[in-house]
Amino acid sequence: MVIFTIAQAAADDGDVLGEIHAEAWKVAYAPFFAPGFAEQAVQRRRTQWRERIVQAKDTIMLARGDGRPLALSYFGASQTKTGMAEIHSFYAHPDGWGTGAARALMTATLAQLKKDGFDQVHLWTLRDTPQSRRFYSKCGFTETGVLRDHDFGDGRPLVQVEFGVSVRTGPAGPKRPCVSGSFPGELT
Repeated sequence: MVIFTIAQAAADDGDVLGEIHAEAWKVAYAPFFAPGFAEQAVQRRRTQWRERIVQAKDTIMLARGDGRPLALSYFGASQTKTGMAEIHSFYAHPDGWGTGAARALMTATLAQLKKDGFDQVHLWTLRDTPQSRRFYSKCGFTETGVLRDHDFGDGRPLVQVEFGVSVRTGPAGPKRPCVSGSFPGELT
């Protein structure tokens, strides 16, 4: 059984966060882009996390399975929806897919957002990534019906779907597979 440890990212976690983001993005998103652009986009994702940690603008959490970094979550107050939280980035390294690391991290993310005083959270994912859409649905998120075009920098916008969930459905919190029951690991 894999033991997951979930913690806020430390100052020296920039490289491991970049590795998770780049590898997940390469598998899930790169096929939507021209090879040269995709290669540059993957490289940018490897290096941008050091700066995000230094800025300390929002929360970055890291899930480790048996000590290996497997998933990241980057979240805070929504920039577009007053009073709501937004999960800006949520990625799992492909080596961690199916291990439960992403589910454990989402559980911790939603618990932290509830602790931070948020009632609602939203996120965006590509319309044409069924794996991510299934994951968010299994975690209790529902599509809001809102779509937007997002340009990743190549001048060819892709359609994103908005998902939302309540993190306060009662005193015990939300009831959904990502947070019902417990998971092996600890929150630090």
